[in-house]
Amino acid sequence: MTGQSPRTMLPLWVPLIPQHDFVAESYTATAAQGVHVTFADGRRRICAKSGLWNANLGYGNQRIAAAMAAELETASYLPLFRSAHGKAIQAADALLSLPAHPFQRVLFSTSGGAANDAVMKLARQYAALTGHPEKKLIVGLERSYHGLTYGSHALGGDDLGQAVYGVDTRNIRHVSADDGGEGLAALMRREGHRIAAVVVEPVLGSGADALPQEFVSQLLGYRKDHGFLIVADEVATGFGRVKSWFVSDEWAEGPDVIITSKGLTNGTSACAALLIGTRITAAFDSSEAIFVQGETQAGTPAACAAILATIDEMKRLDHERLNAEVSQGLDELIESLTAIPGVGNTSGRGCMRGIQLLSSNGVPLASNAVLAVVRRIHHAGALVQPGPGRIQLLPALVYTPDNFAELKEAIFTGLQDARRDGVFG
Repeated sequence: MTGQSPRTMLPLWVPLIPQHDFVAESYTATAAQGVHVTFADGRRRICAKSGLWNANLGYGNQRIAAAMAAELETASYLPLFRSAHGKAIQAADALLSLPAHPFQRVLFSTSGGAANDAVMKLARQYAALTGHPEKKLIVGLERSYHGLTYGSHALGGDDLGQAVYGVDTRNIRHVSADDGGEGLAALMRREGHRIAAVVVEPVLGSGADALPQEFVSQLLGYRKDHGFLIVADEVATGFGRVKSWFVSDEWAEGPDVIITSKGLTNGTSACAALLIGTRITAAFDSSEAIFVQGETQAGTPAACAAILATIDEMKRLDHERLNAEVSQGLDELIESLTAIPGVGNTSGRGCMRGIQLLSSNGVPLASNAVLAVVRRIHHAGALVQPGPGRIQLLPALVYTPDNFAELKEAIFTGLQDARRDGVFG
């Protein structure tokens, strides 16, 4: 055995890394407030990824915490299995008031991954209810990320060990969003009659690549031809992360379902929601069909109180103004970083950006090298997110100019240390 001895080995299985060389003191958080996280090594580091881009209003918002605490005393837990509760109805009503396009009902879930699992079931049942049981295919995008539950893992467009885990991808298809629509058109010619739904992230979560508007327009046209559902996976992009409440608000026609999570409760609860359009609800209502879906912790009173408080806080703080200011701060930071050798193109929109890292021979860094850069930035005092050949910046909407100055210094130092250590080759 290498690394920590059994006596000092953590009892916690830390996700997505080898366990043997986890540096507990440097990576064990002990507190988080505003846009900073304090670790067991005594360092206070500035966070440029909003937790997992879910604490959009920063850590420790007192109004959201107070709303949750009050609800825990009123009703510590109430289920949504064959029943309802007042806070869930209020939260659903509030969510339906946000998008620019109309939706009729809200189904609560516990995570973006679980919500994607649910929407795949919903699309297939909708197809069966409308006389098309042959429609089983769910289409996702290459380089997309939808979660790591069994169905969402299959839907993801990156290689994340699906074959190792035996994830069933037989009824999943993937197309590119940046080939001028050629892959989408070919799929429609070949299997359009078998497609139940197409699920797209307006900005791809794994690389912060924005979905081209031309692709959206083509997709809306194919929906008219083939009758499939369009699902906007706005788990990452919603609630002010990119623009307004949802990026799909700017589409010429609305999706059939919006999935939202992450910023939905400012990261305070295991919570997600599906905003479902009338086309789907009408099919279920007319046939009196039951959607066999439910989760014990979905839509708890405390989570719904957090949703309501988060919406109120975003309105009170004027999240659109905050988004514009932080987006401008990112523009200025990224412009200053492009002068550093090894920094390439940028991607993303709003407060969701990617910065490409290039090796000495001009190719994007491999994943292990990106992680090495992220570690050095961490040791220099900032938390950034790794992505394919790049780092990602997802700061909270409450970032100030001083916060950006602190982040810039840490990234500059981390990149310099990585270059000194030969990470760029």
